Amino acid sequence: MPISDRKVPLLLSITACGLPMFMVALDNLVVSTALRTLAVDLRAGTQDLQWFVNAYVLSFSCLLLTGAALGDRFGRRRVFALGIAVFTLASAACGLAHTSTGLIAARTVQGFGAAAVMPLSLTLLSHAAPEKVRSLALGLWGAVSGLAIALGPVVGGAVVDGLAWQWIFWINVPVGLLAVPLVFRALDESRGSRAGLDLTGMVLAAAGLLALVWGIVNGGTDGWTSPGILAAFAAAALLLALFAGWERRAAHPVLPLGLYRIRAFTLTNAVSAAMYFGVFGSIFFLAQYLQIAPFRTPLQAGLLTLAWTLMPMVIAPLAGALTDRVGGGRLMALGLFLQAAGLAWLNLAATADTPYSRLVGAMLLAGTGMGFAIAPTAAVVLGAVGPEHRGAASGANTTVREIGGALGIAVLSSVFLAHGSTAGPAEFVRGLHPAVWTGTAVVLLGAVCALFIPRAPRPADAPGARPAAEPAAAAP
Repeated sequence: MPISDRKVPLLLSITACGLPMFMVALDNLVVSTALRTLAVDLRAGTQDLQWFVNAYVLSFSCLLLTGAALGDRFGRRRVFALGIAVFTLASAACGLAHTSTGLIAARTVQGFGAAAVMPLSLTLLSHAAPEKVRSLALGLWGAVSGLAIALGPVVGGAVVDGLAWQWIFWINVPVGLLAVPLVFRALDESRGSRAGLDLTGMVLAAAGLLALVWGIVNGGTDGWTSPGILAAFAAAALLLALFAGWERRAAHPVLPLGLYRIRAFTLTNAVSAAMYFGVFGSIFFLAQYLQIAPFRTPLQAGLLTLAWTLMPMVIAPLAGALTDRVGGGRLMALGLFLQAAGLAWLNLAATADTPYSRLVGAMLLAGTGMGFAIAPTAAVVLGAVGPEHRGAASGANTTVREIGGALGIAVLSSVFLAHGSTAGPAEFVRGLHPAVWTGTAVVLLGAVCALFIPRAPRPADAPGARPAAEPAAAAP
């Protein structure tokens, strides 16, 4: 009997989709804070420490489109559960690792599983939620994503302050063991329109994204004009151009390019990239700033960032409920303008000895903006396309977010190093100011893009709606 006929509570479906996504999103952040502990316990050098983070980022971000395509072809629930299982087993392997090489290998496999979990989580929830409450459900999903961002610095800080680093990974095991049966209990199987697999498209997309993300994550350390980085970007441009050319004539494309003729879909992806550029780049430096000016432990700094990172939990469900009434584009624009104002406030207040009381208001404002932006993003991206294309749309949006976040950290780090250093509070603040102004400018650009998103595009799955691959005709 289909699950929809068994009247599974919507909250259970949200939990089944959100719990694995939370696990994956948390792992994307938590390791960075524990690098010092890993360096001591595994006798890891600087290059090893970079790969503890980058091995996961590269395999995850480069295979998101592939994970979505496999779900469309073989069943989204089945591939989602398989991704959870792979991620859980790889987490256990991380916890058992005794060498840097072993940990890097296990982190790479973790990324393989995460690439199936993240895009299919959103697609399965969209399928499970009735249309009249879909935006609210996606808002709650956004709140869970925000919670993962919030707890990343805290969990990592707790590990650095004395817990065994292996628990970063072991906590995933019971979550994965609970999540797999819950997925089969609470979610229906669904598929996209793909009758076959576009293997050539998958290879070209993965290779092109690998070269692009490689160049981004290594550009700051190797130099943006170094031969290796320029070669990586040139390879990315060539491979992604070949991918676009192939997708135009592929019988079952990984990513139907007609989706980019839909204004709501294209502009929302631009907004996502700008938001994650500002969020990840800024939180990366905020967590360090709170440890340096004045000195605090990593756990103390992580707890202080909660004023920012917990706000999406409160705001995202509200924004989800308002999306259909107010318009997703307007809410995204509001969110990014608030986020930019919070970043500017924070930057103006930051000195070598600024008390936390003068920073907390800026954090609350930026976190409120993040909540207003996260929830409608998912609703607009999925609402702009037909049900058969939601897997591809989710994969594309998640890929853009990951690239935006990686690019934000890399670019802001380069700006920071050009003007300051981590030698002391004064030197750090000198680099912090131009870096955060750069992030603020990109967030503002995203807010302007959001203003041009159609307010109420006709749902692609509504009676009489045109196919998702055709341009949307809705007016702003």
